[in-house]
Amino acid sequence: MATSQYRSGVPDNWFVDPVDLGVPGVRPATDEETALSWQSDALCAQTDPEAFFPEKGGSTRDAKRICGSCDVRAQCLDYALQNDERFGIWGGLSERERRKLKRRAG
Repeated sequence: MATSQYRSGVPDNWFVDPVDLGVPGVRPATDEETALSWQSDALCAQTDPEAFFPEKGGSTRDAKRICGSCDVRAQCLDYALQNDERFGIWGGLSERERRKLKRRAG
């Protein structure tokens, strides 16, 4: 790495990889990631699971709000659609909403 006149006094090894430090939510990019590795970054994994599996007729509002700001929402929805998940909120959609989406796509 070439030394810049604007970085005088900064050592060449100043950068520390967050993966090496074990920073939560940061994973090394590999070709061997498993199909479910997205789950470790899912916000629902850090929340009460009952919000995502409400009783029949119960509110889905809290779960959908959490899904709305989740970084892995698309992967979650893809998983639910591919695996025909019949219960719970996945990717921000209820079972009924996922069925509608599948009918429109199919």
